[in-house]
Amino acid sequence: MKRTILYLILASFTLLYACGPSGPSENEILRAEVIAVHDEVMPKMGQLKSLERKALEKAKELQSQEVVDSVAVEKYKALAYDLNHAHEAMFEWMHQYEQLDEGKSEEELEEYLDTQMILVSEVNVEMKTALTKADDLLK
Repeated sequence: MKRTILYLILASFTLLYACGPSGPSENEILRAEVIAVHDEVMPKMGQLKSLERKALEKAKELQSQEVVDSVAVEKYKALAYDLNHAHEAMFEWMHQYEQLDEGKSEEELEEYLDTQMILVSEVNVEMKTALTKADDLLK
């Protein structure tokens, strides 16, 4: 009798485990991918601002010389602009990103996440490009 009860309990747990959730949905995976793209460059936000200040200081330093190299000054100002724009683009993306899925069908959510993947990927590329340009110019 005890053995039968034990087998019934074991069978119940096995059945409950087998009928449980089968893993994350496609939209959950897509959301995780969007966040992963964001998380890749988010830690570099402070670096963007630091490099922007350095580029502006370098432009100001070049402008204060007797013979001004206006091409070099414009390169540093353009770099500062690119760094600032990449910084602002990340903030804009984060501000408009919706974490909650309330009121959206699975199809609407998938479309939304696909769009967000495109947008955050563009921000990712912009940030990496600006950082690479800064590495080249500020060394």
